[in-house]
Amino acid sequence: MEVISGSQDPLFIHNTPDSHHAYVNAGLQLDGSTSTIAQSSVKSCSTITEDTEDLQAKQSDKSASSRGCCSSCLRSHSDLPDNPTTIQRIKYAFSCPPHGKIGDCLIWIVLCLALWGCLISITWEMALPGGKLFSLLLLYVMALLAGLMADFVGLPSLLGNLVMGILFSSIPGINALGHNIDIYYSSVLRNIALTIILIRAGLGLDPVALKKLSCTVLRLAFLPCLVETVTMGIASAFFLDLPWSWSLMLGFVVAAVSPAVVVPSLLRLSEEGYGVDQGIPTLVIAAASIDDVLAITGFSIMLGLTFAKGALIWTILEGPTGMVLGILCGIVFAILCWYLPYKEKTNRSTYKFVIIFSLSALAIFGSHRAELESSGPILVLTLAFVAGLGWRKLGTEDPEVCANYRFMWEIFQPILFASIGSEIDIGATDPGTIGWGMLALLIGVAFRIATSFVVVMGASLTAWERLFIAIAWLPKATVQAAIGSQALDHVLQHGGDDIDHIRGQQVVTLAVMAILLTAPLGAVAVRFAGPRLLAKCQPKP
Repeated sequence: MEVISGSQDPLFIHNTPDSHHAYVNAGLQLDGSTSTIAQSSVKSCSTITEDTEDLQAKQSDKSASSRGCCSSCLRSHSDLPDNPTTIQRIKYAFSCPPHGKIGDCLIWIVLCLALWGCLISITWEMALPGGKLFSLLLLYVMALLAGLMADFVGLPSLLGNLVMGILFSSIPGINALGHNIDIYYSSVLRNIALTIILIRAGLGLDPVALKKLSCTVLRLAFLPCLVETVTMGIASAFFLDLPWSWSLMLGFVVAAVSPAVVVPSLLRLSEEGYGVDQGIPTLVIAAASIDDVLAITGFSIMLGLTFAKGALIWTILEGPTGMVLGILCGIVFAILCWYLPYKEKTNRSTYKFVIIFSLSALAIFGSHRAELESSGPILVLTLAFVAGLGWRKLGTEDPEVCANYRFMWEIFQPILFASIGSEIDIGATDPGTIGWGMLALLIGVAFRIATSFVVVMGASLTAWERLFIAIAWLPKATVQAAIGSQALDHVLQHGGDDIDHIRGQQVVTLAVMAILLTAPLGAVAVRFAGPRLLAKCQPKP
């Protein structure tokens, strides 16, 4: 094969036999190369296809694994077995969507964050870290979390609220926030909580149960409370050198039983059938409300007498005058609530709730402004009881009203117990107050238990059942937290003497000690003693 002279292009070649063989050989080589390339391409494509399939398979496995992991976190895929272990309970508690205690905690966190944002927008510096409102809001959140933890381990949530308040003012570093809580705001919140307690106590008085168990209920409500008040008054006057007005006021503070601890435990026993045939849960629950009414009324009268000013005759008459005035005004307000809102009004229960709360708050705060502190609580109790009595007779009773107040109590309970706990600085508390105060409390509790055991002897109950009632009549919490700081608040707001400030601090300290001593002990004792001391009713065939 020769190239045409003068041309460098290999296409221009002579067509000779040699060139023909060359073409053929070149074509064979080209076909071989093409075949080789094609085979390589096919192999490459098949390899890529296999790699792609492997990658898709791995991604599918990862996706399935992710879906499996996510589905295991869903409550719909995490059914709790009949006898779950602790790990299974914890896993189920944190499953999504949020529910139970975790869901409640998240609800309150969102609400608190939203409230904090609103306060920052309105007050700015007061709601920022270091401000008075910020300290109060932080105390509320911490008390709420502590209450959930206490409830999780089987203790009353109010105990966690109280302990968190004490720690808030006692731990170095954190106590700077505790001491920064505004006294006025704290007092206002406690008075709102007291208003809710009084309304619930008044509405909770059942005339039918009182009539059925009148003698036994009245004996159980009045005698143990009065005996403990007098015993505590004498002991505190002797051990703590308190004047009689202060010592008796302290006696009424610590003498009240706590429905927040007693009622849930008794309802649980009642659902299980313990003591139902003898009417023990009904007896204790009905007497608890009257016991609280008596203690709060007595405290209000002694508070008015302790800080009364002016002539001696007015000092003597101020307590009874405030009591009569509170009862009369409460009856007038209650009659107004019988007919407003009218029967055909839509959302009637909501209007009832708002009207009663507004009138009750007016009574509490107005009595402080008028310096007739003893009349406010009595007015609220009378208003709630008479209003409930009239609604039952007129056929306009709405259960939603009590449910609304129960919800409000759940909101204000943490700040009530945490705020009174924050009044206690362990490092600054007199050891003598703790020691002698503890001795006085033990003496008062001992007399209370003995009296409770004796006063129900004529109610056709066995000795074991009477012992259970005496144990159930032990826990203290709600009333102590609500009124325990009233005297100290009065001294701080009216610029009292240093000695009155010390006495007010002693009353707060002993109120907190009474809660810490009796609330957990009473809750555990009622839960333990109920199935062992009470007879279980037999199911009807």
